[in-house]
Amino acid sequence: MDNFILIIGAICIGYVLNWLNVFPKEAPTILNKFVIYISLPAMIMLQIPRLTFSYEVLIPIVIAWTVMILSAIFILFISKILNFSKEITGSLLLVGILGNTSFLGIPILNAYFGESALPYVIVYDQLGTFIALATFGTFVASYYSSKQEVSFKLITLKVLTFPPFLSLIVALLFIGTTFPDTVTSVLSSFANTIVPIALVAVGLQLKLKLPREEIKPFGVALFTKLLLAPALAYLICYMLTWDNEIAKISIMEAGMGPMITAGAVASMAGLAPRLSSAIVGYGIIFSFLSTGVLFRLIT
Repeated sequence: MDNFILIIGAICIGYVLNWLNVFPKEAPTILNKFVIYISLPAMIMLQIPRLTFSYEVLIPIVIAWTVMILSAIFILFISKILNFSKEITGSLLLVGILGNTSFLGIPILNAYFGESALPYVIVYDQLGTFIALATFGTFVASYYSSKQEVSFKLITLKVLTFPPFLSLIVALLFIGTTFPDTVTSVLSSFANTIVPIALVAVGLQLKLKLPREEIKPFGVALFTKLLLAPALAYLICYMLTWDNEIAKISIMEAGMGPMITAGAVASMAGLAPRLSSAIVGYGIIFSFLSTGVLFRLIT
């Protein structure tokens, strides 16, 4: 219960601070950079070395990529049927597929499953969602905005220089290693900042205005992200007879709300900025209810 109070409280604080214009406009960017450059790498260095390699570690990766690929195919099909514009299709391919698997996934799954879930949350996020953001996300933003050419060199550089990804590579070298108490304490202190700082940043960025003419793509995005994605993840687990806690954690991750960063990328690329912001804002709010229902259905 404490974790949920923290989640809701932090988002509300951020939203109120934004409403009161207490922080400058660049505050969410600064807070997110702190999380990306300091908090999340510390969490990765703290949790990943605790993993033990087994085929079960592959479960989050398989589910993440399969769900994202099938969701992308669905959105492309629906966009063609409903004759969505190129900009709206690009927006949906970002915010309707990429989930908030770290900023929201970490505190929500910590609340439901405890700290033992965090290594698998990080694997799902870093080897699934993040790489998809850096590769697929870069391609979508480039292709659908038609403002810059897609460069393999740019995509590769983006992946290799992303701080959490670099931390993941380093952390994998320490699998099975027990850090000294001082190192663990320092990493824990930095890692603990991820929840309040990231969620205040979420509150600062919430955009709740929904243009009437964009109801259809809005509905398609939230249906895909909050309902179809976890349903696909559950189906994958059922077909492959995966029925353990890691599978359930992965199903929950598949059902997380839209990624804040994906919304920012869509907006910066000119891919229906108002729609992208509305999907992210409402999606985060609705995901609290949908993930609660999902947890009860799979446990």
